[in-house]
Amino acid sequence: MIRHLVLFRFRPELSAVQVDEAVAAFRALQWAIDAVKAFEDGTNVSPEGLTQGYTHAFLLGFDTADARDAYLDHPAHKAFVAYIQPLLQEALVFDWKRA
Repeated sequence: MIRHLVLFRFRPELSAVQVDEAVAAFRALQWAIDAVKAFEDGTNVSPEGLTQGYTHAFLLGFDTADARDAYLDHPAHKAFVAYIQPLLQEALVFDWKRA
């Protein structure tokens, strides 16, 4: 299984409604793209203070690297990326293969 971790640091001027809409749009990808086999999301609750401003995390699971690549190339994902980029101060993406 391939795990695809995405962290978002939203622009500080966004309203809570705008952030909620962006999160809902990301969640919708799990139903729009069959390659997504697992999806979790949440906001930071760590007391360590090491988040570097990242507030939202998304963890997606794919059966194979090819499935992950199909997700990345899917028109729904590309549309989401175009929508989310202006709302973000920064994003971090990290993929790993689960044994």
